[in-house]
This record gives sequence, C-alpha cells and structure tokens, in this order.
Amino acid sequence: MEDELYGVVPCSSLAVDSILRVGTAGAIWGLCMGPYDARQKGLTGVARASFVAKSVGKFGFQCGLVAGIYTMTRCGIQRYRRRNDWVNGLVAGAVAGAAVAARTRSWTQVVGVAGMVSALSAAADYSRTS
Repeated sequence: MEDELYGVVPCSSLAVDSILRVGTAGAIWGLCMGPYDARQKGLTGVARASFVAKSVGKFGFQCGLVAGIYTMTRCGIQRYRRRNDWVNGLVAGAVAGAAVAARTRSWTQVVGVAGMVSALSAAADYSRTS
C-alpha cells in the first residue's frame, strides 16, 4: 500500500507523516530512557523532571528529523528516477545518515554513519521489494 502512495501523495505529506510517526516513537523512547538516565546521574525532583522532559524532546526531534530527511529524499529520488527499487533507499539513507552525523564535524563519523544508515535502508528496501 505504501508503494501506491508514493505516486499519488506529495512528498511533503509523506515526510510530515513519517516525522509525526517516527518522532512520536522517538519521544516514547526518550520517555523510557529519560528516567533511567536521570537515575544513573543521581537526579531527583525538579532536576529529574527537567532532564526527562529534555530527553523526550531530544529523542523525538532527532528521530523525526532523520525520518523526514529520509522520506523526503527517497520520495524525491523515486519520482525523479521513476523506479521503486533499493537504490532509492541506499541514497536516501546516505543523505539522512550524513545529515545526522554532520553536527559532529568529523568526516570519519559522517562517512561511517552515512554508510551504515545507507546499508540498512538498502537492505530493508531490497527485502521488501524482492
């Protein structure tokens, strides 16, 4: 069904949908990890609540950002190439991985994360389309 949507629905709508879905999953992950990390740091009271809230926001934003970049890139490439294959996921994964790792300002990490996300995305697309 998702493949049918790529030809009809605008890429921006697909990106917003993935940002909301994956961003919510990231926020839930932050809600699960925040209290654990706060306990590891020995935080209590208001400091703990603030740490958990920041954790929820950080994980939600980061996951939503990656999902939005990936979906927008994949959709754009698929429309440009007029093909639905693993190459779209490979390129979109590399772009999304590089965008996430760019804030480290380390070319080694940018290339490593881009390669890892690219390989995982291509493998997921290949297994789904084959």
